[in-house]
Amino acid sequence: MSLDPIYYAISWILLRWHSFWDAIGIPEDRVIGTNWAWILAIFCLVVTLRVILFPVFVKQIKSQRAMQALQPKVKALQEKHKGDRETLQKEMMELYRTEKANPLMGCLPMFLQIPVFFGLFHVLQHLDPNISDANKQLYGWPLDQFNSAAHAHLFNAPISAKFGSSAAELSVLGADGTTVKIVAGILVLVMMATTFLTQRQMILKTGWAEDPQQLMIQRLMLYGIPFSLLISGALFPIGVVIYWVTNNLFTLAQQQWVLRKFPPPQMANKGGSAGRVAPGTKVSGGKNLVQPARTGGLFGRKNTPEPASPVVDTKALAPKPGAKPVNPKKGARPANKPKG
Repeated sequence: MSLDPIYYAISWILLRWHSFWDAIGIPEDRVIGTNWAWILAIFCLVVTLRVILFPVFVKQIKSQRAMQALQPKVKALQEKHKGDRETLQKEMMELYRTEKANPLMGCLPMFLQIPVFFGLFHVLQHLDPNISDANKQLYGWPLDQFNSAAHAHLFNAPISAKFGSSAAELSVLGADGTTVKIVAGILVLVMMATTFLTQRQMILKTGWAEDPQQLMIQRLMLYGIPFSLLISGALFPIGVVIYWVTNNLFTLAQQQWVLRKFPPPQMANKGGSAGRVAPGTKVSGGKNLVQPARTGGLFGRKNTPEPASPVVDTKALAPKPGAKPVNPKKGARPANKPKG
């Protein structure tokens, strides 16, 4: 299947936004070593795509809420079919079908952006200033805008260069290898951090899944993908990394807004109280001191429970037999001494 329609679409969006920023007076020349019109065009490419995918994002949130609401039933099935993995999987698939819940819906927005990511990767790799004029005009690029994009920089590093660019590739772009590695390396680290924070934010808000399949997906999204970027990030052009970081920041803001406006329901534990008993929590009077569920901002701040009132030991305060009273009341008459 040809991806040419995606290449044309991405090129068209980039060209339209670059023309817009050029029309309002963003200079073509470098400012602080950066051609800001093209950097802003990549940023606006993210905004355009996220607006288009917003209905899918809402479906993702609804699916995650549905999966969260099914956790008690999933837990009951796990207890019922403990040790029988095949039967458990069949029962859980039937449960998802009956309740119209899809555990893979949480990954749908990312899956839909994969073709866009590879499309942008291809378009930026195509920005070779030494190719023929006929090839420069592929995907609807005018010659002047192609030459402008081919020489676009971020802090003196070409946006089509990458951390792992060879000396020959850097020579074609007229780039300094050290500058490219510094800029690309910092961006890759930021890409890894924002990818981790994006997944962590959602998990802290909705909680870890009870379903082993869903739990495996959560762990893969939280740890596997950011770690893989440490290696694969060296192969991404700087413009692609800018796209990824911008997309992560947009996702963080979007998730925070949605989760604040539509907070997830509090899940009750077996005893009917919200939250979980923290490991090592002391038990007093036969009742568990329950730790409230994590809520709040980006890092899932905990609601601190109110300190319990100190217990007064009345026996310790009582006077010992034969002891003189402390601080006797003023004006009290002393007891009469027995006459000898």
